Amino acid sequence: MPLKSKATSSKIAADAQKFLLAEYAPLADPDKAVEMAAYMKTDMPFWGIQKPDREPIYRELAKKFAPANHDEYSQVIRKLWSGKHREEKYAALDYAVRCKKFVDKSMIPLYEELVRDGAWWDLVDPLATLLIGVAFLNDQKSVKPIMKEWIDDDDMWIRRTAILSMNKHKDKTDEKLLYDFCLQRAHEKEFFIRKAIGWALREYSYKAPDSVIKFLKTNRSKLSPLSYREGAKQLVRNGLMKLD
Repeated sequence: MPLKSKATSSKIAADAQKFLLAEYAPLADPDKAVEMAAYMKTDMPFWGIQKPDREPIYRELAKKFAPANHDEYSQVIRKLWSGKHREEKYAALDYAVRCKKFVDKSMIPLYEELVRDGAWWDLVDPLATLLIGVAFLNDQKSVKPIMKEWIDDDDMWIRRTAILSMNKHKDKTDEKLLYDFCLQRAHEKEFFIRKAIGWALREYSYKAPDSVIKFLKTNRSKLSPLSYREGAKQLVRNGLMKLD
């Protein structure tokens, strides 16, 4: 079967956006929208639709507009992301994750664009852990050099993404790379970098508690108190470590 043309992909993307807007519109809650924007500290408008009410729409969206190829996948994501309300960007990310057969190294340039454009944790973190991280896990040899470039990028959100990209790798985590990334950025005063270091270490501590304990104790003077505390959180809960 021949690949669908770009024109066809564009139409499917446009239809997907129309479907999403038609489903969102009746659920709009102006009061909740103000609360959600305030919580997220953004000027971007919200529809005011809570996640439980969005989930059935997400499922139907991925089902009705399942991509046939990478071009269709990327065009639908771009079209949904282009919406002016934040929940439309959430829909784009959910669609990207649900269509998991297309999550691979070839999509990293698209994901990078979204990280740079999103530039806030609610948009960046799913990209880092559920998309870029998955592409990394599935093709470590090819993606590792990209992450090693990103850890020194001028964009803080790209650096955060590199740190968080191994969060779901569990026992396949490249331990040396993770620790190198944490130490390379340990000097930063930026809250979102310090938090990312702690989060990444905490996630790895589920699989390698002894290793993380050793890393934390050895590098305590280099890590910020926030990174150290966050990295040790699960270890403390499990009685494997004490904060002094």
